[in-house]
Amino acid sequence: MPPVIKSLLAINVAAYILDVLMPSLNLSSVLGLYYVEHPFFRPFQIVTYMFMHAGFSHIFFNLFALWMFGRHMEQVWGSQRFLIYYIICGIGAGLIQEAGQFVGLISPYALTVGASGAVYGILLAFGMTFPEERLFIIPFPFPIKAKWFVCLYAVIEIVEGISGRDGVAHFAHLGGMLFGLLLILYWKGQAYRKKMDFGSNFWAQSSTKPQMHISYEGKHVADYEYNEQKKARNEEIDRILDKVRQSGYQSLTEAEMKTLFDASKRS
Repeated sequence: MPPVIKSLLAINVAAYILDVLMPSLNLSSVLGLYYVEHPFFRPFQIVTYMFMHAGFSHIFFNLFALWMFGRHMEQVWGSQRFLIYYIICGIGAGLIQEAGQFVGLISPYALTVGASGAVYGILLAFGMTFPEERLFIIPFPFPIKAKWFVCLYAVIEIVEGISGRDGVAHFAHLGGMLFGLLLILYWKGQAYRKKMDFGSNFWAQSSTKPQMHISYEGKHVADYEYNEQKKARNEEIDRILDKVRQSGYQSLTEAEMKTLFDASKRS
């Protein structure tokens, strides 16, 4: 199990057990997210609310989904990027919940708890990274591709959020997906700019006196050799990620898994 997933599961379970065994602490009321104009609102709640849960079924299904989809994303992205994504999605979910309370779609007295917003962001990332992956979801008796599964859940959350009859923070779920989408698009834009910069720098450096660099193998190589090695390594990583999207993580060879793991550590 990847380290961030393991830590998130442990923190959520520990917070839940502490809340159940020591009700006098009233942790959910202290760490849960209140509307900004509520007298019990505190700024830190925008982060702490995602580690509190309203009951066993609430925490069980949230953590099961986090483990099921999140471990694949941490393996693809690396631990640091995955943790940043998870926290940003959780904060974004809380902000959208606050916005819903501000415009009157949600009661300003509602207390928001749970990792659902961040988990919905992970679900979106999984669907975008592995769109053709087939999932068996109860109650459907047939497999559903991940991309359609994400779309279906988004539509359900929109409908349920507008109706607002079940007391679930549907707008927080949508907020997690929205902020996840924006962050993924931002990262993709960064990757594209780096690729363009690499091409321009390569041609600029090839016309000047070669400089010495340490290659991935630990050898001293000229500037143009280093750039060629870096380009080849990036192309190999892109090929492995394409293979993961098409056939799943389990289709990788040991060498491909090692290459992906080494790349995630450098990122």
